[in-house]
Amino acid sequence: MALENNKTTEKTGEVEITRDMIIGEIIQVKPEAINTLLMAGMGCIACPSSLYESLEEACMVHGMDCDYLLGELNK
Repeated sequence: MALENNKTTEKTGEVEITRDMIIGEIIQVKPEAINTLLMAGMGCIACPSSLYESLEEACMVHGMDCDYLLGELNK
């Protein structure tokens, strides 16, 4: 998956998670995000939707605050 549009911090080389990233891409670039997503009640990690659904779309489907989840994922 292309990462050109994602922000990378110069100090750590970590990718900043954004609301338009696909769930599968988030898991690929930051595997530790799996725990955060599961704790938030998103079983998307094992769902076929994870291959085409953005974080923002998943939050809407699950009735979650995307800004809050973004903050947790980018800690």
